Amino acid sequence: MTSAPTPPAAATTPATAGSSVPPAGIDPRGPRFGAGVTAVLLAAVVLLGTGPGATALLAVVALLFVVGVARGVQGSVQGVVFRRFVRPRLAPPAELEDPRPPRFAQAVGLVVTGLGLVLGVAGVASAVPVAAAVALVAAFLNAAFGFCLGCEMYLLLRRATSRA
Repeated sequence: MTSAPTPPAAATTPATAGSSVPPAGIDPRGPRFGAGVTAVLLAAVVLLGTGPGATALLAVVALLFVVGVARGVQGSVQGVVFRRFVRPRLAPPAELEDPRPPRFAQAVGLVVTGLGLVLGVAGVASAVPVAAAVALVAAFLNAAFGFCLGCEMYLLLRRATSRA
């Protein structure tokens, strides 16, 4: 097992403020599992279309993102399910990853689904399946290919702000 890469010393978060020690690494398969669960839920929203069931299910997905942002990916509902039921059946991970990019990705998912939910409740019914479809693409890419769009956005943002 290797540890997560050490971030630049100038980059700190509330969890690491005043310290150059990165947070403990997480099993990268956990966020992929969570993305798979999220993709299934978002696909159901897209299939439900513009009705109240779609809006309610998108609200559930948005709440799952809230938990992921607040507690980190490992503390999300999907993360707990992965840790309790899936990870014990797997070999240890080859390496651990920094939990901050996946947490940022949860925030991006929250913004997308939250915006769709707010617009849907405000009367723009098509916003619900459109927001779900956008989030579904990102969740599917992570679940199927291990490509996390939100994580890549995090890294680009870090690079852009570290040059300033």
